[in-house]
Amino acid sequence: MNSYMKYIGIISRCAAQYRGGRLEKYGVSGYQCTYIINICKNPGISQDRLAKTIFINKSNVTRQLSLLEQNGYVIRQTSKTDKRITEVYPTQKAIDILPVVFSVLG
Repeated sequence: MNSYMKYIGIISRCAAQYRGGRLEKYGVSGYQCTYIINICKNPGISQDRLAKTIFINKSNVTRQLSLLEQNGYVIRQTSKTDKRITEVYPTQKAIDILPVVFSVLG
């Protein structure tokens, strides 16, 4: 079982490197593809829901969203109905890059 998990991890890292290489000119890492896809499909998704959807811990989601926000791909704002919730919205830049992300994923 351990060897299977090892190989799954290796394949995952190699796939992320490949995606990152293809998306480098856009300022998107190989790991951020999943974020862009899910945010574009679910505008206004909460950070917590995003973390659960893509099976990533909350601190890593926050870190990646900060990078995506700095690069102009997402906007985060506090929910109008519940001040404890941070909602994430795609920018036009994210919507425009979505077809490129899908082409890289094959």
